[in-house]
Formats: sequence, C-alpha cells, structure tokens
Amino acid sequence: MLSRSRCASRALSRSLSALRQGSCPLGRRSLPGVSLGQSPAHLDSRKLLVNNASVFSVRFFRTTAACRNDVVTVKTPAFAESVTEGDVRWEKAVGDTVAEDEVVCEIETDKTSVQVPSPAAGVIEALLVPDGGKVEGGTPLFTLRKTAAAPAKAKPATAPTAAPKPEPVVTAAPPPPPPSPAATIPTAMPPVPPVSAQPVDTKPVSAVKPSAAPAPELGAVKGARSEHRVKMNRMRQRIAQRLKEAQNTCAMLTTFNEVDMSNIQEMRARHKDAFLKKHNLKLGFMSAFVKASAFALQEQPVVNAVIDDATKEMVYRDYIDISVAVATPRGLVVPVIRNVEAMNFADIERTIGELGEKARKNELAIEDMDGGTFTISNGGVFGSLFGTPIINPPQSAILGMHGIFDRPVAVGGKVEVRPMMFVALTYDHRLIDGREAVTFLRKIKAAVEDPRVLLLDL
Repeated sequence: MLSRSRCASRALSRSLSALRQGSCPLGRRSLPGVSLGQSPAHLDSRKLLVNNASVFSVRFFRTTAACRNDVVTVKTPAFAESVTEGDVRWEKAVGDTVAEDEVVCEIETDKTSVQVPSPAAGVIEALLVPDGGKVEGGTPLFTLRKTAAAPAKAKPATAPTAAPKPEPVVTAAPPPPPPSPAATIPTAMPPVPPVSAQPVDTKPVSAVKPSAAPAPELGAVKGARSEHRVKMNRMRQRIAQRLKEAQNTCAMLTTFNEVDMSNIQEMRARHKDAFLKKHNLKLGFMSAFVKASAFALQEQPVVNAVIDDATKEMVYRDYIDISVAVATPRGLVVPVIRNVEAMNFADIERTIGELGEKARKNELAIEDMDGGTFTISNGGVFGSLFGTPIINPPQSAILGMHGIFDRPVAVGGKVEVRPMMFVALTYDHRLIDGREAVTFLRKIKAAVEDPRVLLLDL
C-alpha cells in the first residue's frame, strides 16, 4: 500500500505539471471531470483519482500580501545648492501608523526646515538616523511598511454603535427607590450620629493640615535653583554666526528719525474698505514703508549697494529686493519681496501676506529667502518704542520700524498730540556716509507722512 501511495503521488505531480504546460499524458481518464484546457488556477479544491489509487485533496492559494506589505526606504530629499547638510527632528516613532503625505520628520538646515512626508500609508518599521543626527542629500532616513488604508475607515463605523450604550444605563436607575420604608429607617439612623460628631473631630484635623508633610516640599520647590539645557537648532546657530560676522565685519552706525503717522492713518481709514473690496486685501502700514524704502533706494543707490570683499569693489544693484524680517518659533527669517520698484501697494500687501502665511506654516523655501538688497524689521508689532537693528549680511543697511504712540509734538508753533513712530537706519559706514544715510531716512519719512510725494516723484 505504501508503494502504491508513492506511485500515486508521483503520478499526481506529473499530471499537475503537465496541466501547467498545457498537455496531459494521462488523458481524460486520469482527471475525471476536468477539461484539458482548464487552468490549474481554477482548481480551488478538487479531488483527483489517479489509477484507482488513493484520493488526494489539492488546493491552490492566491495572495496579494506581498503587494500590500512592501517595505520601502525613504531617503533625505535633495537640498538646494547652498545647503549641504541638516539635522533630523523626528515627528513619529517606530511602530507609528502614518497616512500618505503625513510629515514623519523635519530636516533643519541653516536657512529653513525641510519636511519629509510619508510616500504612502503604512507603519514605520525603523528609524535609520537618531534624533538630531546630521544627514546629507540621499541619506536613508526610515523604513516604511505599506499597508492598506481600509482599516482606518472601519473606526468611524464603531463610534456610532458605541454612542447609544449610555441609554440602557439611564433605564437602570429606577431600581434603587423600591426598598421598603421599614428597612430604610434603621439604615438611615446610624449615619446621623457620626455626622453630628464630625464637626467636633474636624477641628483637630484642620489644625493638623498646616503641619502636614506636603507644605515643606512645596516650599522646597519654590526655593529650588534649577536649570536645564536645550541644544541650539541649526537655524539659530546660523543666525548667531551671521550676526556675529556682521558685527565683526561692518562698521555699523545708526541714525534716527521720527514719523508722524497722522496722514497715513487717515488715508488707511478712508480707503481701507474700498481697497479690501477691490483687491480682497487689508491695507496695512507695512506696504507704505516698503514702497517708501524702494523710492528712497532709487534716490540713494549706494544704500542698495554692497562691498565685494574678494575684489574690493562696490557692487551697485539696479533692482530692489527688500527682505522683510519675520519672527517664527524657530528663529528669525527674512523672506524677500523682489522687484519692489515695479510694485504698487496692492502687490506689496499681497506678497507680504503670501510670505507671512508660508512662514507661519514653516513652508518657506530657500529660494524665498535667498538674496535681498535691503531689509526692514518691524519691532513695533511687539510694542517696541526704540531700538537699533543689526545689518543682515551681506547687505549694507537695515530699517527698523517701531511702535506708534501718541506723543506731544510741535506743529506750526503749537503743541499737538500726534501718533508718532521712531525709525532707525543702521548702515555700514565703510560704504555709506552719514550724509547719504540721513538723506535716505528723511526721504522715507517724507514719503510715509505724505504719500503724494510718491505720486509726484518728489
């Protein structure tokens, strides 16, 4: 019987291989009920009789698990030409489930942060770089096992079924009232004496509380002198380096002036609704200073110039790209408004709004901050009254705006209260003389106090 079984299994193997090749040497008699043209893939479970020997049950399985559970390795995206490396900050951990395009980590570079999204839905299997580790373009970051997105859809279905559960609990509340009054009287009587006795006992208890152990611990915490350390992110390190280089390189000097904001406030109050209706933008004060700066830079091109230390030449730019300093939780960024000389107020407000939104969402690209011929810093949004800004290298000057405060000023021989703003211009004295700097700042003052100066090209 054993030899017959072996022979039968061998014959079955030969028959199956013949079926796969399209021919069957055993003929129809070997496989009853199966046509020769039928593919073995259709034989999910079929009994085959071979030479009147034993009966075998043969099953064929199909699977797509290999397609759904592919493991992929995600690498660091390519950096810009001026960036060579960055530090990894993980947003997810091993075992976390992520959706497609969900941010897994951020790479902090000298100028901005690059978000690395998940290429597909799946589970993070391994993190190939430690948190804070340095990476270059193309460095493997993590491995992801792809999964189907169907399980996530099943969760909302269970939520509505769980909601009606509290209803039967409410119906279960009535049973407590039925106890007989005879039973409730003796049970209610014993608790009453301790309640009347409690006020007597609570006095010593309250007296003991001040001497309890937690009081000294709280005092110890308040008097503790502790500290903790936080590593500087790459952007903050770069900011510190650049500002120190500016301090060591430039011969910085600051000149001041004050701007009467009465006319610009009146113009804004009169036309802000029409401006909003036509351009779908709010009219602010920043566009007035940006446009006034472009006007003054055209009058004093040396402020828009820069020193090339390598060739010892002064480079005059025929275009005006103004950087606007924006404070973010990660540090100060300076997105650039390009070709301001060809813009009107609406164009400037629209560009400022777009760049500000990118900065808040941490979506600024290096191209958005590259270049710039002049910088404006507005400390007035934080309530600053007075200050001296520091040059943003390799530029040669920076304008500092401050808060608007009502102050008494002399107007036509009389003292009036006007909304006033202090402005400051810090410049590189190696390139810009005091006369040019003061004239430049006065031009900004005139254009903001009376915008008709811009229209009349005065």
